[in-house]
Amino acid sequence: MAFNLKFVTTTAYKLNQLHSNFALMNKPYISPKIFPKTLSISSVFLCSSFCRSFVSSTMGEACTVDVTMDAVQRRLMFEDEEYLSKSIEDCTEKMCILVDEGDNVVGHDTKYNCHLMENIDAGKALHRAFSVFLFNSKYELLLQKRSATKVTFPLVWTNTCCSHPLYRESELIQEDVHGVRNAAQRKLLDELGIVAEDVPVDQFTPLGRILYKAPSDGKWGEHELDYLLFIVRDVSVNANPDEVADIKYVNREQLKEICRKADTGEDGIKLSPWFRLVVDNFMYKWWDHVENNTLENAADMKTIHKLS
Repeated sequence: MAFNLKFVTTTAYKLNQLHSNFALMNKPYISPKIFPKTLSISSVFLCSSFCRSFVSSTMGEACTVDVTMDAVQRRLMFEDEEYLSKSIEDCTEKMCILVDEGDNVVGHDTKYNCHLMENIDAGKALHRAFSVFLFNSKYELLLQKRSATKVTFPLVWTNTCCSHPLYRESELIQEDVHGVRNAAQRKLLDELGIVAEDVPVDQFTPLGRILYKAPSDGKWGEHELDYLLFIVRDVSVNANPDEVADIKYVNREQLKEICRKADTGEDGIKLSPWFRLVVDNFMYKWWDHVENNTLENAADMKTIHKLS
């Protein structure tokens, strides 16, 4: 793998100060102020092999560049230079929340590692996720078609917004599912340009949790404990083309027709596996509660539904 010189130099600056004091690696922050402003090119190359092993052992695959990945999606998966130019605390705040099958937090890892099938198959990648189902005042559901550059399940239709709460204080809050709600509000802005004022966190109704596993291709996949959040709001949408290829509002009958086409392969329509699981198991009975303004009556946050 060819290293970017700036990346290697930045890394070498920091490694130059370690002086084999491995205890320093356990410090939460290594200040860039302690490093010299200049370093010879020969020193950079002498350090480069150690840079690779240091990065691999301390940050895992977070700093492994996949040259086939779209640049935007690579940045969203992991930000190479930021992992060494910021504190460990800053790094972990961009990572997914690892959980066990009881939804107990057991650690954190990069989005990259959490979506590698080799880690999923090894049982090391189960992470917390959320799926937002946003309805307008006509009780139509907003769907999105994932962009062509998405690492997992590109160009498939899915629910309004799907992503992950991150390992940061505001998104780890367990009480009233507040952390997941905060994450949902953040990603609705990132993906669809829906401002926070249009989707207040207290307007999300958590209806349930599902646990599922789904391969996307030979390398990537999903293994998620997914929180299902419903909200009824009229919003302005300004979709981010790096995340979203298309959007549409659908009623019940239109969704049923989309599912029929997905089953037959008509028009090349595909649905995300998590969305299809929700549609097949819960969607239409929950739609009744949306229309009757009784969503709270449908909520079951004690059960984790294992679906396949």
